[in-house]
Amino acid sequence: MLVDIIFPNLNSNMTNKDYITSRAILSTRNDWVDNNNMKMIGMFQGGEMVYHNFYSAIDDPHNYYPSEFLNTLAPNGLPPHVQKLKIGCPVILLRNIDLANGLCNGTRLVVRGFQRNSIDAEIVVGRHAGKRIFLPRIPLCPSNDDMFPFQFKRKQFPIRLSFAMTVNKSQGQTIPNVGVYLPAPVFSYGQLYVAMSRATTRTHIKILALPPNAEAEEEDAKREEKKIAKKKGKGQGNQKDVPKKKKSVTAVDGTYTKNIVYKEVLAL
Repeated sequence: MLVDIIFPNLNSNMTNKDYITSRAILSTRNDWVDNNNMKMIGMFQGGEMVYHNFYSAIDDPHNYYPSEFLNTLAPNGLPPHVQKLKIGCPVILLRNIDLANGLCNGTRLVVRGFQRNSIDAEIVVGRHAGKRIFLPRIPLCPSNDDMFPFQFKRKQFPIRLSFAMTVNKSQGQTIPNVGVYLPAPVFSYGQLYVAMSRATTRTHIKILALPPNAEAEEEDAKREEKKIAKKKGKGQGNQKDVPKKKKSVTAVDGTYTKNIVYKEVLAL
């Protein structure tokens, strides 16, 4: 199990901030990251606090979007509606709050205490490492305004558990021990490179790439063919649009995953 490899002897190191912040599991999707974080916080020992966040729709005087509905939404760039934290757990900051004091998007911290409306945390990376700060709840909006047909905001702590994080969120960080969790291949240019270049040495990176789902790939190909056929019916398509059948890669000795690179890079 990837968790056991990246976080060995977790029970013996829960109070060791260097251990906790020197390792992370990276994945490409928020739901996979959240699942790993939920597993890890369940294993983690320490004083626990569960925070519920507050939604409100913008320009909604008639209450068309009640809080019960808004609580079910999971937009990109925002933490879950319910945040379960424990003393000593690692978190990552999601917004720029105070750049002069090291509180910027991507800063890694360790939780040290809980208040009703604030979290006591310690910065553990960069030149401000060791500084204790209090994080308040702040209003946050989804990073993608086109995701929903209405606008809303959520008052919450601008942090997320960071036992696991997305590959994109890990950009610019050095993480001595890295696990890469790939239930499916990467889906954008550079993701695999970013994930594999976070660790300090190649011996400190482990990859769990699950076998490709042949049925899912075939369904994707069929859907693409239907789209092209529909375009041709409207006079928008041509023969060049017809997708070529993908050649499968046979794993002879080991496990394989796909990568995405621009053809221009290979021509250099």
